Amino acid sequence: MTTDADKAAIAALTQKVVAAWAYHDAETFASVFTDDGTMILAGVYCKGRDEIKSYMADAFEGRYKGTQVTGKPIDIRFLSEDVAILLSQGGVLEPGKTEVDSDSAIRASWIATRKDGEWRLAAYQNTPRYPLSSGGSAHGRAA
Repeated sequence: MTTDADKAAIAALTQKVVAAWAYHDAETFASVFTDDGTMILAGVYCKGRDEIKSYMADAFEGRYKGTQVTGKPIDIRFLSEDVAILLSQGGVLEPGKTEVDSDSAIRASWIATRKDGEWRLAAYQNTPRYPLSSGGSAHGRAA
């Protein structure tokens, strides 16, 4: 049986990602995933914590340097007692910005699984929230 505490723990995954991003902490970011978890961003596929950690460490020194990220749950559905889908919206906040630009706004699917009493991400994937403007790019979307 799923509980309100399960829903809260799954929704908290978004805040764990936001907090890890705030410190550009690739190891903590990757720890939100299962050992064999996957992360799919535009043009990016990472499988396993090590690949996710490596990608994010490089990205925090490159594309994501100085950025923040935001993500808020919009729906949670349980597929079983130990598997749930969390849908969120958010995006990358460029340096100095307080709101996500429409070209950076995303919706994301998070597949969470409970192992040993703890909820982690088995898979994460995002997509643009709005149609891209002419000349816009889907590169580098996150959370």
